[in-house]
Amino acid sequence: MLRSIITSLRPASTLLTVLFIMMLCWSTTASALDLHTARSEGLAGETDSGLLAIPPDAANDAQPLITTVNAQRTAEYTRIATRNGISMDVVGAMMFEKIYPTLPAGTWVRINGSWSKK
Repeated sequence: MLRSIITSLRPASTLLTVLFIMMLCWSTTASALDLHTARSEGLAGETDSGLLAIPPDAANDAQPLITTVNAQRTAEYTRIATRNGISMDVVGAMMFEKIYPTLPAGTWVRINGSWSKK
């Protein structure tokens, strides 16, 4: 059935469809950004609150990723804080202390409001 559909299309239409699908796949792959890549490219940095932020002079390319990760972290920090009777700020600070040693050299970090590279 697929073969009959493809053969019934005009050659120019088929070519345009294939090119469109290829461009769509390429743009989706190119725009995908993971946390490791965002950190290593200087597009995302860790803060002493346990959340991510955009480092100085960085493009906003990682903002959707940062928003998603921060929402997940905030939900988990809130759950831990509630269960232990402490504030979310305390949990976030404790998590930063755990995250910091695992960060590779050159990762942007914001401590007490000041950005620097680890």
